[in-house]
Amino acid sequence: MTPAQRVSLELERRIGPSRVITDPDLCAAYARDESEAAFVVPPCVVRAETAAEVAATLRACSEHGVPVVPRGAGTGRTGGATVTVPSVVLDTSLLAALKDIDRANGVAVLGAGMRTGALHDAVEREGLFYPPDPQSAEWCCVGGNVAENAGGPRAVKYGVTRDWVLGLECAHMDGALLQHGRRTTKGVTGYDTVGMLVGSEGTLGVFTEVTVRLTALPTVVRGVLAVFADAVAAGRAVAAVLATGARPRCIELLDAICCDVMRADDPSVLPEGAGAALVIEVDGFDEAAVARESARVGECCVAAAAVSVHEATDAAERAALWAVRRVMSRALRRRSAHKLSEDVVVGRAQVAELIARVQVISAEEDVVMPTYGHAGDGNLHVNLLWNHDDERPRVQRAIERLFRATLDLRGTLSGEHGIGVLKAPYLAWEQAPALIDLQQRVKVAFDPQGLLNPGKIFLGAVSHRGC
Repeated sequence: MTPAQRVSLELERRIGPSRVITDPDLCAAYARDESEAAFVVPPCVVRAETAAEVAATLRACSEHGVPVVPRGAGTGRTGGATVTVPSVVLDTSLLAALKDIDRANGVAVLGAGMRTGALHDAVEREGLFYPPDPQSAEWCCVGGNVAENAGGPRAVKYGVTRDWVLGLECAHMDGALLQHGRRTTKGVTGYDTVGMLVGSEGTLGVFTEVTVRLTALPTVVRGVLAVFADAVAAGRAVAAVLATGARPRCIELLDAICCDVMRADDPSVLPEGAGAALVIEVDGFDEAAVARESARVGECCVAAAAVSVHEATDAAERAALWAVRRVMSRALRRRSAHKLSEDVVVGRAQVAELIARVQVISAEEDVVMPTYGHAGDGNLHVNLLWNHDDERPRVQRAIERLFRATLDLRGTLSGEHGIGVLKAPYLAWEQAPALIDLQQRVKVAFDPQGLLNPGKIFLGAVSHRGC
């Protein structure tokens, strides 16, 4: 009997056979995320319903030396939830309860498996606002957002997930269930372990409960759709808009390919022949002030060579535009057999230059590289599309040239997708060996046996070979 089989039998006794899956065909659905990372089918999947069951699973795996891969909805793009060696997959998506909305203090407490979109809906019914809005909000889990430090279009004004997480209940590899952080908006007691856990990609612990900060729901939102001849011009407009002191909550950039995809889904959202577009939103609580800000943004886009500018004041019109934008990644995936989505970041003044370099790389390597993303904070999703295996060497060269260009512009290799498996070979391009070594020592302190989400983030790290 293998260690994984012993663990599965033990967990069937502890938490019940209905939540322990060993059928290979059923386990296969839990083997990977939405990336192109290589995977193996896990021998066992545990669908935990309580924090105690999460802790029990980790304790059993620790005792038997069996690796564990935490998983929420599996919407990641860099292989963070991909099974790279035979492991128990620990699915936390059933921990989805909304436990508390404290309106007076602007706090919500929820299970890590709660869908991000469901959290948005729940707090907005109370007149409150949780700003982080990854484009997969309808499907992704808050716990996964925390693990990856997800962002989204509204990050340009409101920040990313880390800026809104106050506390975490986290199960650790030895089975301990610890409360990290606090429920208050301020607090400096001890080390900031919440800040360390956010963005740790499931390598330090498994989240079971999340406490987030809320703010008042803006009552006025206006949208601006600015169309440009090309994406470089749109990139210059981003810097120009922000240089005025305007604070839009979203500045999304779409290149020509993405504009074509949007028109294919809904011809009414963009004019035919659009070479690029900026989708900009302004929000607030005063109708006149928001109107002035929206007008100023539109005027700035015109001055920055926009071909046309349309103000969308109607909520239904804005919703239609965002509905198409939210499925952009999946729409692009339908255009080719293979797709990789990179999420590099540069300063807002370097957005146009990075786009220009992407265009050169695309032409010289003969790889289709549609680009879109959260240009207001410099976070661009540069996609690579291909159909045949003999194209992979060109794709690989394009990825490496993209990363070199990003670092040359003093940027960073990931804004919200994380390192996972796919970017692990490039971590040393950005970080010094001593810094990587320090992080690996932190990993050992949390996970001495190297059992938790092995093979992620650190290339060549000592990790478990599987069960």
